[in-house]
Amino acid sequence: MSDDATEYGFGVSDTTNGTQSGAVNRRRFLAGGAAAAATFGLAGCSSVMGGGSGGGAESVTMLLTPGTPADARRRYKPVQNLINGEVDGVNVEMKVPQDYSAIRPALESEQAEIGMDDVTLISNPDLMDVYGTTVTGGSAFYFSVMLVKPDSEISERTDVEGKTWAFADRLSTSGSIFALYTLQEAGLDIGEAPKGPPEDFEGSWTDHDIALQKLGNGEADGATTWGGNGIPHIPEKYKSDFPDRVLDKSSFLDTLGTETPAFKPIWWSFPIPKQPMYARKSWDSEKKSAIGDALVNSDKETIQQYYPDDYNEEELPFTTLRDTSMETYQPVIKRMNAVGIDPAA
Repeated sequence: MSDDATEYGFGVSDTTNGTQSGAVNRRRFLAGGAAAAATFGLAGCSSVMGGGSGGGAESVTMLLTPGTPADARRRYKPVQNLINGEVDGVNVEMKVPQDYSAIRPALESEQAEIGMDDVTLISNPDLMDVYGTTVTGGSAFYFSVMLVKPDSEISERTDVEGKTWAFADRLSTSGSIFALYTLQEAGLDIGEAPKGPPEDFEGSWTDHDIALQKLGNGEADGATTWGGNGIPHIPEKYKSDFPDRVLDKSSFLDTLGTETPAFKPIWWSFPIPKQPMYARKSWDSEKKSAIGDALVNSDKETIQQYYPDDYNEEELPFTTLRDTSMETYQPVIKRMNAVGIDPAA
């Protein structure tokens, strides 16, 4: 069974630039519940509470999605610069959690003010005030993709049976959950994955970059990652086989074939709504709404002013935000539940 590309919806077209203000007061997600407690750590430096800092500026900690800390900070540097440049009296610091399960405890313990992953948001929407969903390259969507080496005999999902497969973080939407769901839909027994071992194949869970490294060096027969990470490894010759949904909505087609080693895609998800950006509700500061306004009112020309000197625009994860509701993320919740993850547990 293939994924249904009509399972999502935005209130406005994903090719128009939203300019709404008062972002913190936009529609909030309506699910409840609490995520399982987890020991957490923020890579790079010690945790920082929101509040005053040197020079009178308010310190604001923004949690990036887990991965390679240096790479994540480089990609989001324009966003950090944008907020620091557009909002008076704030000093935004970026932290990279060890994994997705570390994000919510950091917010609940007020060691961070801003986050940007859908899994944490879905687990307890009442904990957050939602700014919106990120837009890059005119699109508010991205893709999960399953990759193999060009000479691999694996050509479809059922061929994964008996093979070794590299995934990203266990709770990664594109790097784990969506791939496990589609393998299950194809008839494979995923066992206890992502929380435990699968039955019909062997799996390993690390992060997006390491998953591709495992594929490249022969430690895995295939890997799952997100389009922005995987498309650069796909040669141009495979583009003619891309589904129309990828050709219409991917922000990363201009990166085709720019990285080695080369891989071949065997499956694409339907368009997944990109990362939400949100602030913890308990953060009582006028800077919260000012930051939301800066993010929502940003556009490509604005964010370009905040590129570091050596910044590669192809890495940019954000140009503006799009208004969203809980309905937008229902396909994510459906797949989490299908693979045994209860976002409200």
